[in-house]
Amino acid sequence: MNYRPATESDLDEICLLIKSAVAEMERNDIPQWDEIYPAREDFENDIKSASLFVGGLCENEKKKIAVIYALNKECDEEYKKADWQFSGDYRVIHRLCVHPDFQNHGIARKTLEHIEKQAATLGAKSLRLDVFSQNPFSLKLYERAGYHKTGEANWRKGLFYLMEKGI
Repeated sequence: MNYRPATESDLDEICLLIKSAVAEMERNDIPQWDEIYPAREDFENDIKSASLFVGGLCENEKKKIAVIYALNKECDEEYKKADWQFSGDYRVIHRLCVHPDFQNHGIARKTLEHIEKQAATLGAKSLRLDVFSQNPFSLKLYERAGYHKTGEANWRKGLFYLMEKGI
């Protein structure tokens, strides 16, 4: 897997990836994302702030982008209520998403390992994220990767768990 910063020329493919992922979540009764979030504007802002990354497969693959994620220090006000265990510099993972065609091949796990190395290189001591409480696949991914629940947040779609891992 090759990771790189996303560019504006990736936006159409990223939006198609998200549309496919939303449809897959709906098939699995996971009402996490919709036409409101995440939106193209979210990804445009991530690209402008140089915080959106894509992971791709070989150039001869039909779908080059297999996974996307944002990594930065931005977080919702609800994050202040969590019982974070690690002090010092941190990064927040947002919108980690594997295209459904590439799910169940370890790409999310490998991407998390990549993100951990990337964040450590940037000086982070921990990674933080929020995960939808009704998404058993994401919950299992993060728990197996060593992330621990530090709090909860209630947003438009329901209950989310705030999680953290020291790196």
